[in-house]
Amino acid sequence: MQAMKAYPGIRQNPAGDWPKIDGSSFVDPSAQIMGNVQIGPNVYVGPLSVIRADEVDAQGKVQPVIIEEGSLIQDGVIIHARGGTVVRIGPRANIAHGVIIHGPCEVRQDCFVALRAAIYSSTLEEGVWVGIGSIIMRTTVPSHTMIPAGSVLRSNDDLRAFRITNVKEEDYKRDVFGASTILRESYKKLYGSVTA
Repeated sequence: MQAMKAYPGIRQNPAGDWPKIDGSSFVDPSAQIMGNVQIGPNVYVGPLSVIRADEVDAQGKVQPVIIEEGSLIQDGVIIHARGGTVVRIGPRANIAHGVIIHGPCEVRQDCFVALRAAIYSSTLEEGVWVGIGSIIMRTTVPSHTMIPAGSVLRSNDDLRAFRITNVKEEDYKRDVFGASTILRESYKKLYGSVTA
């Protein structure tokens, strides 16, 4: 906890919950991590990201925001949950620059959410690709679905015959993941670990 206190952007919420950040992860010093946030192993959190778990439920407790192993939270991402709800980002999910995720939400493993997309009260099943600037609200998107850039989904009724992700898109996700892994390790060498 002392190491986290040295990072002014990593702080407790009004309920007294401190973030829990695995020592193998990198959180940029400019990021804001507040409250009941659980960041697993080998996660990268980029500059100016905000991850908040600070709204209490009816029992006065704060539900968590959970970022699982190997996920990439890129520059300027905002993740927040309404009181009493959970946000879960699954393993190896790639959340690109400027994305907003507002809970309750679940982004399952190997999803790619492109620049400036907004996800509200939704579930993205495994391997979903969300194109640039898309808005997804109150929808469960099936595994490996490709949501084109600029799409607006307001409910499950809006799930038209979207196609499955192709080999080129899967290769792109792997390339971004590999580059971000190198970046995470390079920044850890430069700045050290938040929990060190």
